[in-house]
Amino acid sequence: MEIIDAIVLGIIQGLTEFLPVSSSGHLEIGKALLGDESVPQESLLFTVVLHFATALSTMVIFRKDILAILKGVFKFEWNEDLQFISKIALSMLPAVIVGVFFEEELEQLFNGNILLVGCMLIVTAVLLFLADKAKDTQKKVSFANAFVIGVSQAIAMLPGISRSGATISTSVLLGNDKTKAARFSFLMVVPLIFGKIAKDLLSGELTYDSGNFTALSVGFVAAFVAGLFACTWMIALVKKSKLSYFAIYCVIAGSAAIIWSLS
Repeated sequence: MEIIDAIVLGIIQGLTEFLPVSSSGHLEIGKALLGDESVPQESLLFTVVLHFATALSTMVIFRKDILAILKGVFKFEWNEDLQFISKIALSMLPAVIVGVFFEEELEQLFNGNILLVGCMLIVTAVLLFLADKAKDTQKKVSFANAFVIGVSQAIAMLPGISRSGATISTSVLLGNDKTKAARFSFLMVVPLIFGKIAKDLLSGELTYDSGNFTALSVGFVAAFVAGLFACTWMIALVKKSKLSYFAIYCVIAGSAAIIWSLS
């Protein structure tokens, strides 16, 4: 993989992991446009590296929250922090079930299916439009909300459905505070990313070529830096109800992808 391609894909992953425009969908479009001809194992390794970078950027942005939650958990009391961790665990269940039982079916959808990506970007746009019109409240994410948001996260495993867009929109439409919705959305994915990375590493399907070290490194740095910027920006945008701008973008990108795939 060329260095420039690695930087471009790293920036795409870093931005789209947090901005509600679908990182998986944009990576598929990016690979198609750049003519990524790497073998599946090499492409998978690069994707794993980029996801690791964005997970780390999430932890950096929310480092104070994470430390406070961990301190609260180790008090071994049914306090707000332990309840939050329990809600995160509950929200993970749908995605874990889909990942375990439908892994092969999901992987088949990530083979340059640009038509599907385009259609799912349109679905993402609809969710963002609806969420932007919702009234802000002071409600916290409940256990029931956490499970429903988890279902949205599982659906967002489809290429083109924005994970952050789907989970934040669902949370807001359920009546939760927008800032709390964004915080929960970004933190709930971290355990899943690290779990997926561990699974891929243990599967033995990843191959490493020392010749790709530079590309992997610059892709990692690009995704990490872009992730820091996008995560901070997204939190501010959710507060100000500016998601409709991304909805318009998703409509344009989705339409372009559909037209390109059919032409």
